[in-house]
Parts: sequence; structure tokens; C-alpha cells
Amino acid sequence: MEESSNSAELSKYISKFLRENFGKGPESVHVSIKYTFITIYIRNFISPPEKVMMNQNKEQRVEEIRDLVITTLIPEIKANIFRITGMQVREFYYDWAMHNKSAMFTCVCTDDTKEESSLQSDFPGKKEMDKEIVHLSRIAQKKPEELESYQLNPRTYIFLRNGILVNIEKELIRDGLQENLKIAKRRLEKRLLHNNTHFEEILGMKVVEIFADWDFDIDKSVILFITNPTK
Repeated sequence: MEESSNSAELSKYISKFLRENFGKGPESVHVSIKYTFITIYIRNFISPPEKVMMNQNKEQRVEEIRDLVITTLIPEIKANIFRITGMQVREFYYDWAMHNKSAMFTCVCTDDTKEESSLQSDFPGKKEMDKEIVHLSRIAQKKPEELESYQLNPRTYIFLRNGILVNIEKELIRDGLQENLKIAKRRLEKRLLHNNTHFEEILGMKVVEIFADWDFDIDKSVILFITNPTK
């Protein structure tokens, strides 16, 4: 009951936060809290100025502005997540699916009170999904040094990759070009992910959304799948 209450309160907070900082709130915010993970799936989220820019084919500019706003406000989001859930956010990831007007926030938290046994670390198709993620990672940059994957709930799958940056990317980061690199990687990897027809075959359900983000400081990436199990 407490987890459900925390999810509802966090959903309400995120809706208010987006409305205050972007001028328009989302249609819905779905929060899932599982073990040390918090996933926040945001639907129908686009402001009137962003809609105008999208109609002018300025999607990259919209993403750049959103990235800038969210980056400056991450400490505030982390503080409120701790206030609501008692979970300390260690890593914060975000991504936008502009074509669907949706977004995701994914938090990896430090919380010793959570039982790891509550996490579904083995799920139907796990081995095959891991293989596809490794294959696509190798095409985009290189094979991950480590890969973890979990089913957080019937609709949500998370893949965490460690050690995927190649030397040229590390050099760009040292030159202060993180934002350019993130947008380029977002475009490349999500194109590879969305064009992969094997995911739905493996999971036996429709893949509704795929989100991806990177923490360049620790050379780690998160990929989040939102599915429709009723297919």
C-alpha cells in the first residue's frame, strides 16, 4: 500500500513539476517503483511553443532546450523523490519520444531497505533480448563490458549497459561536447532499436516505446522498453 501511495504522490508531483517548468502538464504520468528502480513514463507531453517548433522541423532544438531545462532541475527532482519515497537517487536518466509526445525519467536509487528478491531478474526472452541489445550496441559503438536486464512490471523492461563509450566519444566529452554527443547517440541508437523487428517476436507483445539515455561520467546507459502485454 505504501509503494502505491508513493507512486501516486510522485506522479502528482511530476505532473505539477512539468506544468510549472514547461508551461503545460502531461496527459498522464505512470510511476513504477521496483527494488532500486523508479521509472516515470510521461504521455502526451508537449507545450504549444514546442508544437510550433516541431511543425517547423526543429525537433533537435526542442530536445536541446528540454535537456537544458531538465539538467538544471535534476537536483530538485531528486530531492522531491527522496521526500516522497525515502529513496536516494544515485543516477537519473531521461529521454524524449517527440513523435509520440511522450517521455521517460528513470532513477537508479540507493535504498538498503529494498529486497532484491522482489526484482524480476529472469523473464521470458531475457537471453534473446540481451543478445539483441549487445548486437545493437556493437553496431552503434561497442559491446558493453557489462549488461543487466530486468522486468520491472508486466509492461516495463530495463537494460543497463556499463562500459560502452569508445575513445573518440570520450575525447568529445573531454572537449565539452556532451550535448552534441548525446543527441547524436540518441538519434543513432533509437533508430537501430526502433527498426529491430526481433524485440516483439521475442517478448510476444507489442513494443509501444523505447527510451535510451547515457551517463557519460560513469560510462553507463539505460534502455527502457514500454510494452503492451495484451497483444
